[in-house]
Amino acid sequence: MQQTDDVDKKILNRIQSDFPLTARPFLAVSKELNLTEEEVIQRIRNLKKRGIIRRIGGNCVPGKLGYVSTLCAAKVPEEKMEIFAETVNQYSGVTHNYQRENAFNVWFTFIAPSMEEIEQNLKKISADTGVKDILNLPATKVFKIKAQFDL
Repeated sequence: MQQTDDVDKKILNRIQSDFPLTARPFLAVSKELNLTEEEVIQRIRNLKKRGIIRRIGGNCVPGKLGYVSTLCAAKVPEEKMEIFAETVNQYSGVTHNYQRENAFNVWFTFIAPSMEEIEQNLKKISADTGVKDILNLPATKVFKIKAQFDL
């Protein structure tokens, strides 16, 4: 497997939390790091291809946009895992969906205009997959941390 070099790490450090909001963001990054725009773009493509970068995009606070969010946990039998994941992933409001080693072995976050819509969608997911144990765990207090990793 190809190693991540110091230039890749500088690019990753630069774009994690303060991505340039400009028509040519990679040009802005390239100027700061004494690289060409094409080199920055190619390195980011390579990092994405290797699975080091999952996505580049904005992170919004749902409540400030008039939405609600919740964390959900489900007990999914192994034989239903694939269909359950596919079903959950069809909802545009699902932002994360991952498996854990626990009785509640699938966890996902759900964002929607109302909690009622989330509850209706969870009932539909249950009906469509046969998975009955799905917990809706809305936050009672949010503790937001900045996830910036110094590489």
